[in-house]
Amino acid sequence: MNSSPNIRILPDRAALFQAAADEFVRQANAAIASKGRFTVALAGGSTPKGLYNLLATKAALPWDKIYFFFGDERHVPPDNPESNYRMAREALLSKVPIPAQNIFRVPAENPDAAQAAQTYEATLRQFFPPAEAFPRFDLILLGMGPDGHTASLFPGSKALQEKSRWVVSNWVEKFKTDRITLTLPVLNNAAVVMFLAAGEDKTETLKEVLQGTKPGEQFPSKLIRPTNGQLLWLVDQAAAAALSSQHA
Repeated sequence: MNSSPNIRILPDRAALFQAAADEFVRQANAAIASKGRFTVALAGGSTPKGLYNLLATKAALPWDKIYFFFGDERHVPPDNPESNYRMAREALLSKVPIPAQNIFRVPAENPDAAQAAQTYEATLRQFFPPAEAFPRFDLILLGMGPDGHTASLFPGSKALQEKSRWVVSNWVEKFKTDRITLTLPVLNNAAVVMFLAAGEDKTETLKEVLQGTKPGEQFPSKLIRPTNGQLLWLVDQAAAAALSSQHA
């Protein structure tokens, strides 16, 4: 297991988006050069959206060799304003020449969230090598909520205990709804996990996640520790304001 995350503090959101886009391009080109394709799981939220808007200007990327998945999804149809897929489609996927068959969205329009999760897991199992205990994404993008949640792994939620499934439905009590999410074993099996965190509302949570002592069940972002991969945090100065000097 890798010892500590690589934390990069950027002066503002624009610099964070640029650094994230540069890292995305670097990882994509490296994966495609070595094995002919690049697999990435996208995140929802305002900070990832800024990255997607910037990536949409990268015309030179080999988009036909990039395969897009989703780290989590709201239990809504794909045209719903709350849909992570809709956000990614409007910000990025509809603006670049990606073959339709390279985009794997969660079928969250299914009224049964558990069935939607099972269907998405079956999709992943068909795509990734069958001998693998868990899929190995080249890159998983994650955000962090002010409560420390990531993907749809919320503090104290049942999905934090999942050890074998790839995708599960997860009841989120604070929103009184189900979400569909990749599980911790999948997130921690990625080659690279890249967190994006920006804004003053993340300051105290980021300090706890990176330097605090409270249990991970209370701050699920703490539980992201790739077993054989890199963990990269890109944060802006506002989010990083409370970090101790070793990360300043």
